[in-house]
Amino acid sequence: MPIDRRGKLAEQPFTYRATKDGKVLVSWGGRVVTTVAGAAAARLIAQLKSADDPATQLLLAKVTGQFKHGTERSGDE
Repeated sequence: MPIDRRGKLAEQPFTYRATKDGKVLVSWGGRVVTTVAGAAAARLIAQLKSADDPATQLLLAKVTGQFKHGTERSGDE
């Protein structure tokens, strides 16, 4: 069973930025959806350094958890 059945990660929706204080800010659609800090951030940065684009998207999706539940509003509502 494929992990990304709908092919959403192929669109590369997630981006990240590592801060000087060791945090990782994960964004989706230009908005920060989660912040990872401490030892978890250090592990994530190490994994991201050796990951290709699809693996990077999968790592970022996993760390965000299920942040979308269908109750979000778009900016034009």
